Amino acid sequence: MIDGVHHIAIICSDYERSKHFYTKILGLPVIHEVYREARQSWKLDLQVNAVTQVELFSFPNPPARVSRPEACGLRHLAFRVKKLEKIIAQLQAHEVEVEAIRVDEFTDRRFTFFQDPDGLPIELYEEN
Repeated sequence: MIDGVHHIAIICSDYERSKHFYTKILGLPVIHEVYREARQSWKLDLQVNAVTQVELFSFPNPPARVSRPEACGLRHLAFRVKKLEKIIAQLQAHEVEVEAIRVDEFTDRRFTFFQDPDGLPIELYEEN
């Protein structure tokens, strides 16, 4: 039986730029970082909460991800937050473009989207 999400793996085109984005702008703490010589690849484990992690990978010349128009497959990454305005202000202070806040018509919860340095859509979903 599935008990939760352990990690989300993301392949980036520019490791240092994405590492800065996820650690300094989003504030995810580093758990472990390793360079895997045989794969010419960095792997960075980041803590989201007590059980969920983001794994950030670099590989030589990864193909671009199609995200717009909507492509089949993983659509976006969503983070649960307590106060949208606070994190939106934090993102905008780092010149990250954030969409207008919307309200989910079925749950009445507020949410918004922005993108990581490679254009991966990221949602902020406000929970009380």
